[in-house]
Amino acid sequence: MRMQSFTSRVLAWYVAHGRKELPWQRDREPYAIWVSEIMLQQTQVTTVIPYYQRFMQRFPKLLDLANADLDEVLHHWSGLGYYARARNLHAAAQQVRDGFDGQFPERFEDVQSLPGIGRSTAGAILSFAMNQPHPILDGNVKRVLARHFAVEGWPGQSAVLKRLWELSDALTSETNPAAYNQGMMDLGAMICRRGLPNCAECPLQSSCQAHAEGREKVLPTPKPRKKLPIKSSYLLVLRDQHDAVLLERRPLMGVWGGLWSLPECPMDADPMTWCREKLAYEPLDMMRLPQRRHTFSHYHFEMLPLEIAVNNPSNRVMDEGVRVWYKLSDPDTRGLAAPVARILNEIEISSTGENG
Repeated sequence: MRMQSFTSRVLAWYVAHGRKELPWQRDREPYAIWVSEIMLQQTQVTTVIPYYQRFMQRFPKLLDLANADLDEVLHHWSGLGYYARARNLHAAAQQVRDGFDGQFPERFEDVQSLPGIGRSTAGAILSFAMNQPHPILDGNVKRVLARHFAVEGWPGQSAVLKRLWELSDALTSETNPAAYNQGMMDLGAMICRRGLPNCAECPLQSSCQAHAEGREKVLPTPKPRKKLPIKSSYLLVLRDQHDAVLLERRPLMGVWGGLWSLPECPMDADPMTWCREKLAYEPLDMMRLPQRRHTFSHYHFEMLPLEIAVNNPSNRVMDEGVRVWYKLSDPDTRGLAAPVARILNEIEISSTGENG
C-alpha cells in the first residue's frame, strides 16, 4: 500500500505540474526520445534543448544519422561534451540500420545491446516512446529515492545502486510508466533539487524519511571527493600564408575522441624545435595567446596556445585522415573540440578586426 501511495502521488503531481512540452515529447517517436536521452546523460535539460533542436534539424530521421559522416555528427555535438555519447549514438544508428531494418527495436534486450545504452536509458526510451513498464535510475531519480527511503551511501557503490534499482523497480507504474518515469525525473529536477530541495511543494513530503530527520541536504551521500590533477600542454596554432590552421584528428579513444584539435606540444619541449621536428614545418615567428583551463571529469587541462606562422607553399599535409589545413574564413562542418573552436573563433575575430 505504501508503494502504491508513492506511485499515485508522483503520477498526480506530474499531471498537475510536470513538464509536458519538451521538444522530444511532442510525438513520442523512439528515435527522438533516444537522441534526447543520450544528450541528457550528464547534461541538464536547458542546455540540451538548443543542441537537440539543431541536431534533429540536421538528422531528422534515424537513417539520416546512420548515413551521415562521423565528422558531421561530432560537429553538431561540439560543446555538449562527453563525445563518446555522439560516437556511440552514430554507431548505434548504423547498427539499427543494418541489424533491425532501420526500425528502432522494441525489445528491452535489443535496445540495451546498442552502443551507449545502459539499463536506465533503455528503460527510459521504451517507457516514454512505447509506454512499456521499465524502471529508470538517472541522477534525479536516485536523489528522490535516496532521500525518501533514507538510503545511505554513495549511489555509485554497487550495494547502494542495487538497493535503488530494487526501489525503482517496485515503484514504477505498470499502467502509466511514461508519466510516472517523467514525473520522477521532473520531481528530482524541479522539487527535490540537489542543493536546495523545495520540500514544501513536494508530494512525497509526508512520507519522506530524509525530511522527517532533517537530512535532505545530507542524502544522497556525495561521491568521495579527490583533488583533480593538472595536466599542461602547449596548443600549437600553426597558421600559413593562406590563413589556414593545421588541425589534427584525436584518436577515437580518449579525451575529445574523434574530434579535430590543435597539435599538442609537451611543456618541457621547445615549441619551435618541436614544430620543426614533429610536424616538419619551419616556424617563422611565434606569439603567445591567453592561457586557459578546461576541466574534464578526471583532470584539469591547462592550455597555453601558441600562434606560430609557417610557410606552406603547397598546402601540404602529411596524412589527410589525420591532419588538415582548416580555413578560418571558410570553416567546414567537421567536429572541433569546443575549447579549440573558441580559440580559433577568437583568432578569426581578431584577424577580421585588424583587417577591417
